[in-house]
This record gives sequence, structure tokens and C-alpha cells, in this order.
Amino acid sequence: MSDNNLLNAVAGFRDAMAAKDALAQTGSDFTEVKGAVAKTISQLHPKRLALTVTQIVEDTPSTKTLRVAASDSRLLPPFQAGQYINVFVQINGVETARPYAVASSPCERRYYDLTIKRAQGGFVSHHLLDAVQVGDSLQSSGPMGSFHHNPVFHGDDLVFLAGGSGSVPARSMLLNILHNDLPFNFQLIYANSFVDDVIYADELRQLASEHANFRLDEIISRPPAGFTGRSGRLTGEVLRELLGEQLDGKMFYICGPTPFNNNCLEQLLALGVKRRRIRIEANGAPKSPDQQAGWPQGVSLDDEVTISVRGKGSFTAKVGEPLLNSLERNGYGAENACRSGECSLCRIKLLSGAVFNPTEAHLRKSDRDFGWIYSCVAFPTEDIEILL
Repeated sequence: MSDNNLLNAVAGFRDAMAAKDALAQTGSDFTEVKGAVAKTISQLHPKRLALTVTQIVEDTPSTKTLRVAASDSRLLPPFQAGQYINVFVQINGVETARPYAVASSPCERRYYDLTIKRAQGGFVSHHLLDAVQVGDSLQSSGPMGSFHHNPVFHGDDLVFLAGGSGSVPARSMLLNILHNDLPFNFQLIYANSFVDDVIYADELRQLASEHANFRLDEIISRPPAGFTGRSGRLTGEVLRELLGEQLDGKMFYICGPTPFNNNCLEQLLALGVKRRRIRIEANGAPKSPDQQAGWPQGVSLDDEVTISVRGKGSFTAKVGEPLLNSLERNGYGAENACRSGECSLCRIKLLSGAVFNPTEAHLRKSDRDFGWIYSCVAFPTEDIEILL
């Protein structure tokens, strides 16, 4: 595959080159477009997007897809297949946000598809599924995230292991490949608990039957009586059967609940796949941080602690609630995007006390040295004081 073909697969590259060539023909010194760069950057990487819900599709009993368009009818910013936007909402006086991967193709900029699965005990997912209607307005960030196919470095033999709603970024990657007729092989190994949990079931099966470069393997862990498809869990033996003997050159993407992600990583490494050939999408704060190494002995997730915000007030919170969630619930907040410990936007200063930083918290050495924590995945294990 030539370098030009690789670059043409990058969203926006061809448009940028066409604009560059057009400007070069004028012989201009570009003084007439002063400020245009900043304006262009703002359009491509906006801090906030005003969106309108134009369509709602029920995918499964627990999942809906919200189709959103720009409220001013402009084209939405370009994105890489697999990236997400952060949706901001206000629920019962609480301002919060959640990241949702864009399910639609990067080739389609008139709208983004956001597929929302009801989370057990969820706050934002319940609101988006039960309260939002066609015509409602939403606000979001621009597209962001590093979980996407890089045509230059990742190669053309792609395997995506998805659990539940982890199929959302997989769909975007697949549609991008098919819409652009890219010479990539794409295998989706899709695991679900129940047969009625399978998101995009009919669409994925139809695409697999029509395109030789797309292979779909489904597995159900809790099949009904009489089920004839593949059932059970994704073990190393199952993966070896589905992937074949030749694993060199394949690029693996994993997205699903944290236990699913951890299991897939463990199985792939055991099969001899190099860690640099595996990409994992973060999926929020861990549900059971007390099961990780380093959790302080004798501390329960149900224990209550006092959170003091210097110069602003204090409140009580449960140890098992991520700090950012409890801050928002009590009228505070911090800039955030991924809510998974990666982007570092929610960094806050820990002045006293202790928090547990799980493996999901990708703290830099300088953060640890100077007392910064990522509030979206930090769990206060005793009374703390912070600076916002």
C-alpha cells in the first residue's frame, strides 16, 4: 500500500491538500486570511458543540442510538473512527458528562450516531434513554480519544474484540473501511451475555455476508435453550480457533466492560501477541477498586469520608464512589472528558489525606511527585482536602 493511499485514508487529508493547492495557485502572502488558522482550528477541534437529536432508534431492549446533528445545520467536525465525544447534561440540578463513542462512519459528517446502553445503577444513561426525545438539544465536546485505527502504523489486518456496547467504535471502524473501499481485513469477535443484547445484529450480519474482507464471529455466554450458535466465554482456546495460527501482523482492538478487557488482554498475551499490537479502550472507573492490588486493608467501599474543598465547603461521600462523581453530585466539578483516567483533564490537587489510584489512573511521574490526582478514577479512602 503506497504512502499516498495511507494518507488518503486519514479523515480530512484530501480536503486539506486540495485547500493547500488552491492557496498556492494564488501566489498570496496569506495576509488576507489573517486569523483563519485559529478559526479553522476552532471548527475542527471545538471545545463545545451544540447538537440536536434528529432520530432515535431502539437497537435492543437496553440500547438506543441517538442520531445528533449540529444545531446550526453545519457539518460536524471530522473524527477518526473509534473516537468519542463527551456529552454534557444537567440532571436534577447536577451537571455532569459522559463520553460516548461515535458509532457512525467518519465519512458522514451531517450527523453523529451515539449508541447508549443502559448501565446498571447508571445516572446519565438512564436520562439519555428515558428522558431525551427527538428535537431535544444536547451539548458535547468535539471528537477526541486515541482509540482509533492508525493506517500508517497499525497495518491492514485488524481484529476487534468487543463485549456488549464495545461494538460501538467497532461499527465506526468497519463502516469507514467499507465506505472508503479500503484494502483492510476486519474481523469482529463480538461477545454478549444474551441473544437480545447484540447491538447492530442484523446490520453486522448483512455486512458480513456482503463483504469478503469483513468476518463476524458472535459468542453468547448465557444462551437460551435450543441455541445453536457459539456459546460460552472467550477463552484462549476459542480465540486460537477463531484467529487461526498466524497472528503476526494482526492489530488487535479491545473494547468492553473492564473484566472483559482484562480477560482478552490476558488471553492474547498468552497466545504470543505482543503488547504493542494490542489497543484497549478505557471504559470508565473500575466498579470494584477494592479488588485491585494496593487497596488499603480494612477499608470498605461503603465507608463514608469527608471531602473538603479548600475555601468552598465540604460534604460526605462513599469510598466506592469516584471522586469526580461525588464532586458533581454536590455542586462542584472539574473539566473532564474520558472519565477513564487517561486524558488528565480532571486533574485536581490533593492537599491532605489519601486516595486510591487504580490501574486505570495513568498518572505521570510529575503528578505523583506533586500531589495531583485524576478525580474521575480516584477513590478517597479517608478524609481528604482538595484544591479546585
